[in-house]
Amino acid sequence: MRILQVIPVFSPTFGGPVTVVHLISKNLAKRHEVMVYTTTALDSKHDFEPKEEEVDGYRIHYFSRTLKPLCYSYLFGQLNISWDMMEAIKYNIRKFDVVHLHSWRQFPDVIVHHYASKYNVPYVIQAHGSVPRVGKEFRKLLYDFTFGYRVLYKASKVIALSRVEAEQYRRMGVPEEKIAIIPNGIDLSEYANLPPKGAFKKKFGIPKDKKVILYLGRIHRIKGIDLLIKAYAYLIEKMGNKDAVLVMAGPDDGYLNEAKALADSLRVSDSVMFVGPLYGVDKLAAYVDSDLCVLPSRYETFPMVLLEAYACGKPIVASNVGGLKELIMDGETGLLFEAGNFKQMAEKMIYLLNNVGRAVELGRKAKKLVEEKYSIDKVADDLEALYMEVATVKAS
Repeated sequence: MRILQVIPVFSPTFGGPVTVVHLISKNLAKRHEVMVYTTTALDSKHDFEPKEEEVDGYRIHYFSRTLKPLCYSYLFGQLNISWDMMEAIKYNIRKFDVVHLHSWRQFPDVIVHHYASKYNVPYVIQAHGSVPRVGKEFRKLLYDFTFGYRVLYKASKVIALSRVEAEQYRRMGVPEEKIAIIPNGIDLSEYANLPPKGAFKKKFGIPKDKKVILYLGRIHRIKGIDLLIKAYAYLIEKMGNKDAVLVMAGPDDGYLNEAKALADSLRVSDSVMFVGPLYGVDKLAAYVDSDLCVLPSRYETFPMVLLEAYACGKPIVASNVGGLKELIMDGETGLLFEAGNFKQMAEKMIYLLNNVGRAVELGRKAKKLVEEKYSIDKVADDLEALYMEVATVKAS
């Protein structure tokens, strides 16, 4: 098969969906011809030069963004407009057996919908948690009535990462028979040989005897950054635990200054470390040296961070929102707390910090779970079957 993956941005700065597209493309390229269309966005404000390259057996075409100041629209938000991508889709889409969209409220989605419909090429949508109108309600509602519903309803299939996301599609009017639940997967081979313990602490000057509470993800309010800092301050001041540092790893998504100011106001800035985004060995080293990982999100569907922590045998403390309630077996692979309740979050964290044996047991079960259910090989097989199904319908 010839498979086209379309994702508006493909820089590591943009997190989970980028990792997902890379992993499934790498795996599917062993059996099929895979191309990725994306833009040159390095982050929300910067771009690199257009280029085409081959990575792990699949090709990536980076198209320049057009009228960059307009790529962020007041009405619609981040659109990632690219006339060059539009031209490529127009002339090349008929060469592909199936197109996999990794968004549905952006410029490439509208263009794929138009030309796929015109030339009878099947496409599937994977919204990566962006189905609900969380934030920017008016903008998203306007887009949905202008373009979004047509893009969504014309898709051959939509991919939900969890039962929660499947229900979100249903509420948008997607018929049951068009919804396929396929979770994210992880390449377990990347976690077979982890960095030595202590490497991360040494690099960032963390004393060997200090425990590490790790948050890894975008520095954005929706991720519950403020709640985590409050929980950490509560853990220190009210619970008397001064043996752990809080490491905040991830790119700034508009909330870094506020987060630092909050840490200052709560007098914990000396032990809250903002280390920026971590990739490759550095990210693995952070997991290895952490005693627990925290996902304090106000909204979440299927964070890749959770699978990564599981693969490193680390227990999770997380809010009981969205897909997290399905991914975390409370008391088995991690501990859940009531969303927004930072005091309860602190209680769960200190419980694991003070009960090392229990934390190790949860981490062991988490690692077993990811090995059994979330291997990228299994996920790619399920996607391949889905692609073949929609391509067969087209052919008939």
